[in-house]
Amino acid sequence: MARNILILGASYGSLLGTKLLMAGHNVTLVCRAKTAELINRDGTEVRIKLRDEAAHRAIFSRDLPGKLDAVTPANVDLSRYDLVGLAMQEPQYTNHTVRVLMVKIAAAKLPCLSIMNMPPLPYLKRIPALADMDLEEAYTNAQVWERFEPGLVTLCSPDPQAFRPPEEAANVLHVGLPTNFKASVFADEKHNKLLRELEADIDAVTLDGHDVPVKLKVFDSLFVPLAKWSMLLTGNYRCITPNEPQSIRDAVHGDLKRSQTIYDHVDAIARRLGADPQDQVPFAKYAKAAESLLKPSSAARAVASGAPFIERVDLLVKLISHQLGVPNAEIDRTVDTVDQKLNEKIVQGGSGAQ
Repeated sequence: MARNILILGASYGSLLGTKLLMAGHNVTLVCRAKTAELINRDGTEVRIKLRDEAAHRAIFSRDLPGKLDAVTPANVDLSRYDLVGLAMQEPQYTNHTVRVLMVKIAAAKLPCLSIMNMPPLPYLKRIPALADMDLEEAYTNAQVWERFEPGLVTLCSPDPQAFRPPEEAANVLHVGLPTNFKASVFADEKHNKLLRELEADIDAVTLDGHDVPVKLKVFDSLFVPLAKWSMLLTGNYRCITPNEPQSIRDAVHGDLKRSQTIYDHVDAIARRLGADPQDQVPFAKYAKAAESLLKPSSAARAVASGAPFIERVDLLVKLISHQLGVPNAEIDRTVDTVDQKLNEKIVQGGSGAQ
């Protein structure tokens, strides 16, 4: 049965959207008016490399069995949808029209699957060790999340690395690392049934007889997505330096021993919260993947281009580590560097400064 999925965020969201469209489900992307007009006219293009193929394949939404459309936040009819995907960067949810839509989503009690790096606050409330921690400081505006029932919000580890090529239109996405979305379950079994249905449908898709990477994998553990934190703190946020941004590869491999120390510390924090070692990704596997990540992270690129706010998983992990009584000097240093770079931009006049 075709399901109707609403995804907030047309850039990274188009990757999950394309996988759902290939499986025969219908997708609505929520984005700016100009991008919505472009997508409704031309569709989306996601470039992905299949196993054992040298070149990326372009997958066009118009060729897929599911139907795609795009709308602005103010024009969403929530009664049409079975599930909401959260694929915007966390600061974007503070935009007034997006925030109004979020209030409506919370009131409609629709299950929400996040593919953000920054875990939504209601999701963290589902983890007993975090439920009473003071973590709001890490969010651009924590009030965005206060109306959501924790059990209706789950998180995917957004491991697939993708970016919009700067020379391309806003409806194009290039997948650099085609790994899986690893999702935790919802509180309600009815919603998990839907999640597992989508998992199976995406898994069954082939292209010219070939398996298509980037699956949706569902896990019973709430801690599987937290494996991403070790990667973000070791690689992505350390792309932000006092000077120019560096690639994820250089951030990780510039001092491999130091990188492993940070990675292991964040892994240990997740285990303190309740994660099983099996929920985690070994450092060696991450370091190997990082060898092919030759660009700075999206966070580093955003800071370099003058963004006054970015997702702050670095600050979130710092707050958790201090409240657990296990601070780490390297993590604190990373947070200080990010703060310093963001403050520079604010002093210069924020995102409008050229």
